[in-house]
Amino acid sequence: MRQTRRTFLRQTAMAVAASALGSSAPSSASQPKTALISPSCRRSKVKIAKLYLGTPKAHWPTPLLDLKAERQRYEKEFAKMKDEFADVDFVVNELVTSPEQVAQFAERLKDADGILLIHLSMGIGNILREILKFQRPTMLFAAPYSGHEWSWFGQLRNQPEGALFDCILSSDLSQLAVAIRPIRAIHHLREAKILDVMARPQTAYAQEVKERFGTEYKAIDRERVLKIYEKIPDSEAIAEAQRWISGAEKVVEPSRDEIIRSCKLALALQRLLDEEEATVLMVDCYGTMWRQLPAYPCISHCRMNNLGFGGICESDFQSALTHIIFQGLVGRPGFISDPTIDASKNCIILAHCMGTTKMDGPKGKPHRYRLRSIMERQEGAVVQVFMRVGQKVTQAILLGTKEIRYFTGTIVDTPDVDRGCRTKIAVRVDGDIEKLWQNWAGGLHRVTCYGDLTQDLKRFCRFMKLELINEAV
Repeated sequence: MRQTRRTFLRQTAMAVAASALGSSAPSSASQPKTALISPSCRRSKVKIAKLYLGTPKAHWPTPLLDLKAERQRYEKEFAKMKDEFADVDFVVNELVTSPEQVAQFAERLKDADGILLIHLSMGIGNILREILKFQRPTMLFAAPYSGHEWSWFGQLRNQPEGALFDCILSSDLSQLAVAIRPIRAIHHLREAKILDVMARPQTAYAQEVKERFGTEYKAIDRERVLKIYEKIPDSEAIAEAQRWISGAEKVVEPSRDEIIRSCKLALALQRLLDEEEATVLMVDCYGTMWRQLPAYPCISHCRMNNLGFGGICESDFQSALTHIIFQGLVGRPGFISDPTIDASKNCIILAHCMGTTKMDGPKGKPHRYRLRSIMERQEGAVVQVFMRVGQKVTQAILLGTKEIRYFTGTIVDTPDVDRGCRTKIAVRVDGDIEKLWQNWAGGLHRVTCYGDLTQDLKRFCRFMKLELINEAV
């Protein structure tokens, strides 16, 4: 079983890697057959109990409603969205018409990562309360006319029995996929394995994270990386470097040799991730690993993010966890940044030398980029990415294991000036920039993800009992 999974990881990573740079990929490369949200779910699928709730001949939506036919209508929608649920195992898929029926699924409900309820008709109150006794993260989807129960869902959320309950009230059936996002993110955290290339392991925080979220952490020494690096054929490194060079608008500072060494390290770190069956890799590039490796890991980080894994700068553990949460919620990578403020425009400029070209996710169209040096060091090779102006974004950071701080905004510019780091986005903040900097806490870094993920974060934090703080209000 172990070897089979490892082989799958390697084959899938190779297939996606060829497409990571867009048109510069070899034409023979193929995408993986399954559209998984991210590789962390290749370790195990998200277990969801899907239950349809209804009572025969209920007054709403109509006494003539055929519950079985209504269920099948929804099942067709799930089939249409099969890619959205490719990483999901529906361990229960049943129509429930009475509280007594719930006992039939008791063991499977206990083992599920979470529960998805589809409200079909009036009269489901006692059924719902019976399900909530299992204390699993539970999302309920209710379309208009399902019934009058929505009128007390808000009160239920504030009661102890509803502590792990939330709902989406909408006619948009695509929200069925949105409903499982917080459950998927919880699963991702629990299944994730983070590798940390550094000389001083972060053992205390790693233990706290393991106990709180289930995330595995392993420190990797320099010698192991170097041994793998030496085994990478030069021909593979040259081919990888050529893909990056061909896909770039231009190469500014780094030499061809620098890019080849960076790509050889990228392939070595990918092999390390594969060997460990891990999902995220950090490098203490400005600390204990500064100039201790054959190259900087910046291209490797971009490449890993493009593949749906995680490449994290400066061994920033909190940013790594935030990256995993974003991937679990929406299947998109995060952009770690060192911010600076421009209050005259109600903007925050988010900057880091390492950018990610596939901010829309592994199957998205790559952004244009240049190959540059690291601004602060004036050496190395990094990917300067020009993100999408007009794009809504969410910035967040998990602090410790008890709170997430965040804010939202819109990209209004991608400054191309030789100040600050190479990749930059100017974000007009939703809220007050003065309050943002006055409320700022927990260090410099924030992680940016495409989309307004406020509701997703609220549900995730609710289920994980984390405090969510909007820094801009």
